[in-house]
This record gives sequence, C-alpha cells and structure tokens, in this order.
Amino acid sequence: MLKQTDPRDANMTSLSGYVDATYAQLVELFGEPLPGDEYKVDAEWVLKDEYTDQVVTVYNYKNGVNYNGAAGTPVEDITEWHVGGFRTVQDVDLVRAALGL
Repeated sequence: MLKQTDPRDANMTSLSGYVDATYAQLVELFGEPLPGDEYKVDAEWVLKDEYTDQVVTVYNYKNGVNYNGAAGTPVEDITEWHVGGFRTVQDVDLVRAALGL
C-alpha cells in the first residue's frame, strides 16, 4: 500500500515511466498532492510502499499552468502522469497496481 511520505525521500529519484489516471483518482487514492516546484511541476505525490519502503513519485511535468501559463492544462484535467523512483519499471508497476491497472 502506498502512503505519502516525507518529500525528502524522493531525493535523487528519476523518471521511470508514465501512468494514465485522472487527478481525482490520484487524490482519492493518495490524498492531496504537494504543490510542485512552481515551475515545471504543478502537483506531486511522494509515496512509500509501507511493506517494502520503496519510494515512488507521481507528478506532472511541463504540461500544466505553472510551465505553460494560460495555455497549460489545469491540474484537474491532466491524465498522463510521470512516475519516478529508484527501480525503473518496478516503480511504474507499483503505481499501476495501486490504481488497479
């Protein structure tokens, strides 16, 4: 089960892949996101598997209002999310499993 964790746990994570989900699905499953970096990221979840301590991140990148202004996609309408972590494909699988995909 993935639970939000200290954002510092995501230090040195990198892109592992992508997942399709609505913002509402992610909020329902993981709670409210962190606000992002106010530049390239509008919303981010830093998550840890309570059984394995595996850390993953779910975030938008360069497609939202922060980066693109009025031409950007409002965070509530984003459906393609980046998944980051330390283990590449296992990170994406963990998030997909949490989403029931």
